[in-house]
Amino acid sequence: MRLTLKVWRQPARNKPGKFVTYQVDDANPDMSILECIDVLNERLTEKGEDPIAFEHDCREGICGSCGFMINGVAHGPLPATTVCQLTMRHFKDGQELVLEPWRAKAFPLIKDLVVDRRSFDRIIASGGYISVSTGSAPDGNAILVAKEDSDHAMDAAACIACGACVAACPNASAALFTGAKITHLGILPQGHPEKDIRALRMVAQMNEEGFGGCTNIGECTAVCPKEIKLEVIAAMNRDYIRASWKERDNLVTTITPFTEWSYGSKLKVDPTR
Repeated sequence: MRLTLKVWRQPARNKPGKFVTYQVDDANPDMSILECIDVLNERLTEKGEDPIAFEHDCREGICGSCGFMINGVAHGPLPATTVCQLTMRHFKDGQELVLEPWRAKAFPLIKDLVVDRRSFDRIIASGGYISVSTGSAPDGNAILVAKEDSDHAMDAAACIACGACVAACPNASAALFTGAKITHLGILPQGHPEKDIRALRMVAQMNEEGFGGCTNIGECTAVCPKEIKLEVIAAMNRDYIRASWKERDNLVTTITPFTEWSYGSKLKVDPTR
């Protein structure tokens, strides 16, 4: 297969970027798009050029690391599919593919197709947990859970935090992600003790990160590789409104976002904070 890759290249967040066009004349139809970039990067390296930076890990569609826009669609044209699972046979011979990173204020660009998604981590840290005793795992039958409840919880828990919902949303909202994380814990009895404070803290952290507001357009669920339902946003709003009344006297704290990134896996943290 012959393909033209038009890739966004930007060496750093504070430096200008531009689209650079590359020709791939021998793409194997069985390659994933990431493998195609791997081959291209080998050739760029051989020429002494800087390879294209992109993020990945499992390459099995479960880790959520990979993700970028392909011809304006998050994760590309195939529904319920991550970038790492998208093979070249889903494109036409001679087609031009425009690759660009997620674009959202809360996802600052690091390099090329890589963005900083630690904002999701901070939302999880603010309330995405349950209180359990340390030690061995509890018995699976100690707390009975209705089949319908477990099914709904598992559907919401399928979210892999890839960020496609934010990239596709015209408002760059993280409501689908946050709603999934609130819902999958709130449905289960193990998550009930923190249900109210979880909704307050996670929504507050989502707003602190600079994500836009949800207007129920539905682009998020349309591109979600795990097909998270829009209903989780309604569940989040319901839990938040109820908790706002019940816990109105409790202080809701947020985690101040880091705004600096340095290479070598070291964070530039303001020690006065």
